[in-house]
Amino acid sequence: MLSLKKTARDYPLKVMSFNIRLNNPEDGFNTWSHRKKMVQSMILFHQADLIGVQESLDEQMDDLSILLPNHRSVGVGRDDGAKKGEYCGIFYNFNRFNLLEHNTIWLSETPEEPGPGWDASLNRILTWAKFQDIYTNQIFFHFNTHFDHRGKIARQKSAELMLSTITTLNTERKPVLVTGDFNARPDSVPYQILTRSKNFEPIKDAKSLSIQAPHGPEGTWSGFSFPGKPGKRIDYIFIKHNIRVLRFGTLSESWEGRFPSDHLPVFAEIVLNEIPSE
Repeated sequence: MLSLKKTARDYPLKVMSFNIRLNNPEDGFNTWSHRKKMVQSMILFHQADLIGVQESLDEQMDDLSILLPNHRSVGVGRDDGAKKGEYCGIFYNFNRFNLLEHNTIWLSETPEEPGPGWDASLNRILTWAKFQDIYTNQIFFHFNTHFDHRGKIARQKSAELMLSTITTLNTERKPVLVTGDFNARPDSVPYQILTRSKNFEPIKDAKSLSIQAPHGPEGTWSGFSFPGKPGKRIDYIFIKHNIRVLRFGTLSESWEGRFPSDHLPVFAEIVLNEIPSE
């Protein structure tokens, strides 16, 4: 007899990491006003349930809140913990998820206070949210970040701090999603810390675990140009604890010579394998 009982396998999640490029009036042809509908189209077409955005300013968070009416967001500006500076915002489908907790820390020696850490050139943050899937009752975490582009030590220390934070918060070992622009390639020290650390419990690169062969180019930074920078893979989706990756893609769509951002978003369809609580 066929069972009609639904399981987690019947409700995969679609996750996206998207550095949307800050609203910089000097970008001319590629200013945010020319790109925001493209960002909207890409997110909606791929039906992303969770989107970790990087470089979003407050007005861009507001724009996306309007353009994505089925999503809500969490996050703060990195310069004051309110609305000033870039966000590492998390947008979530509120028809699918209940928000349980959220917070932002600074990637520095003083995580509770705004400011740069180590040799970083700018303030850098880690925003996280704890969700419950309405369909399955499963609880999971989503972490979103943007590592410094100049500070070599800062990137390494940020990787360690993020892993430590995940372990501290996730005492029940719930599934974990991590999205972000890490400004680090797969052969870099920060990437090795994240995926192979012996001092902290590591996370896994979703691309390498995809059941379906990964789609799209290797590099994730295009600089608004085609075909982009071969091999410059710095944007990732990582996972931890009982998550199955069905498919993964680096999305390189463009419209009449214009890209939605100077980064290519990365996308994964996943299944949370954790047994739901009653």
